[in-house]
Amino acid sequence: MKGLTKGVKCYVKLIAATALVLSATHVFADENLLDPYEGFNRVMYSVNDSLDKVAIKPVAKAYDVTVPLPVKAGVGNFFSNTSDLWIGVNSALQGKFGDAGSDITRLLINSTVGIFGLFDVASELGFEKHDEDLGQTLAVWGAPSGAYFFWPFIGPRTLRDTAGWLGDSYADPVWSARSRSIAVRNSLVALRFVDIRASLLPADKIVDEAALDKYAYIRDAYQQRRRNQIFDGRPPRLDD
Repeated sequence: MKGLTKGVKCYVKLIAATALVLSATHVFADENLLDPYEGFNRVMYSVNDSLDKVAIKPVAKAYDVTVPLPVKAGVGNFFSNTSDLWIGVNSALQGKFGDAGSDITRLLINSTVGIFGLFDVASELGFEKHDEDLGQTLAVWGAPSGAYFFWPFIGPRTLRDTAGWLGDSYADPVWSARSRSIAVRNSLVALRFVDIRASLLPADKIVDEAALDKYAYIRDAYQQRRRNQIFDGRPPRLDD
């Protein structure tokens, strides 16, 4: 497990270094301004897709089939609860102080009445779940999106969202927890990863049926979704 932790840290450093190099050069660039490193990204997409088919998706399917729905709901609620503090911080950094107060209230309610977040009592009481991260905060502050990248394991990110992901990972309470047992910490990280992948299984069928070019479909869907998140569902119209 110590090797796993060191491997993840090296992977984070590799992503940061690769993004920096590619953003500073045009060695892999083509004429697509929205995806200037499409050649590099398609290779990474193929690597990610192969790893998913061989090692990740089968585990996610087994998890989805064998684990009872109430247990899966509890797992999802638990990890969702661990993110509410950082979501509240980003809400405040974006000037959404009312949302930040609601995020912190959710954390307090679900961590106590909801038994460490296993039950989403706060939503039942009317405290809405928000979805804010450092990438969105950087966008609100005016940081440009930068080039689009497709990374193994973490998937599509713009340069801005790659930087945001690195910050989010550093602030992640699951990763940063100083647990007495590193094995427990790493098991929680693996469980969350599998739970997220299992939740995306229905989307696989949509992509398979709707997309002639899966890479382009995922890229465009990601960029549209991020734009929608940044503007809280009310993005301004784009010029042609």
